[in-house]
Amino acid sequence: MTTRLNLGQMFMIGFDGMTVAAGHPVVEAIVREQAGGVILFDRNVDGSGQNIQSPGQLRELTAALQGFADIPLLIGVDQEGGRVCRLQEKDGFPATVAAKRLGSEPDVTATRQQAELMAATLAGHGINLNLAPVVDLDLNPDNPIISRYERSFGAEPGLVALHAAAFIAAHHARGVACCLKHFPGHGSSGGDSHLGFVDSSECWREIELEPYRRLFQDGFADAVMTAHVVQRGLDPRGLPATLSGPMVSGLLRGRLGFTGVIVSDDLQMRAITDKWSYEEAVQMAVLAGVDLLIVGNNLLRRENVVARGVRAIERLLDGNRIGEEALRAAGQRISLLKQKIAGEVPWKKNGPMT
Repeated sequence: MTTRLNLGQMFMIGFDGMTVAAGHPVVEAIVREQAGGVILFDRNVDGSGQNIQSPGQLRELTAALQGFADIPLLIGVDQEGGRVCRLQEKDGFPATVAAKRLGSEPDVTATRQQAELMAATLAGHGINLNLAPVVDLDLNPDNPIISRYERSFGAEPGLVALHAAAFIAAHHARGVACCLKHFPGHGSSGGDSHLGFVDSSECWREIELEPYRRLFQDGFADAVMTAHVVQRGLDPRGLPATLSGPMVSGLLRGRLGFTGVIVSDDLQMRAITDKWSYEEAVQMAVLAGVDLLIVGNNLLRRENVVARGVRAIERLLDGNRIGEEALRAAGQRISLLKQKIAGEVPWKKNGPMT
């Protein structure tokens, strides 16, 4: 891959439409900019439909998207189970169970069974990346985005890691990758980064890293999603994790030794957009060490996000603020993940840390 090609591969974008054809904005991003992936949503924030209407429609959509791609796409959804699901029962898909309910049992049999059904459903509809499981610890019962929606397996890191490993193994058996989230931990916070600035400096605890340590050690880590939360003990500048070199490159890559794909949470969340322009956020995330940038086009609607993002990264290159080798390494990590999905590389193999 050339550096230029790597740049488009670093973007996973959302779009409007139940169908796509030549000339559709997402098709243009795939064909012209070599976008690395797409993220699908069932509904827009106003409740109107976005990408997922029925099983047959979804299969046709994902096949059409892949048909336009020279390099196979990552096609991702948030299919955690329970209240955070894009493939919903009311649209003709199997019912799912929330992580909190599954984690209430120390035995992982139910988690494995639920994940097997979920993974089979995703694979059968052309989806190859589940932006799950949540490995945040359920440390704050008043948390408005994790505890409220029963997204965590529990408060004990060993139990969370055990259930997450079962969840991931079931997906791997179906050729579906998973993404741990939300690093370095969103479960203790008191805010929702969809809605604005979240500072967890006073409540975040070192124990929130433990599920990541255990899953990395056992090889159950294809990708990790960064949170838009501030932790001044980890970065005194007060930058959210997604934009923080000390948290992404220093802690996640360095101290914890993670060698897989680092994924941003949606760059259109207000924790980012209230303070930084899109181009600034792209540049800061890439400089921090993020490989794959999610731009959901769900919370906001913006055109040409891949082309604009690529130009923003090219300006970093032109200004000697980042080297080509760092961007090639990001592209190689994304390529390796796609090879795993295709069955060309074993799931537990990650490349050398760079």
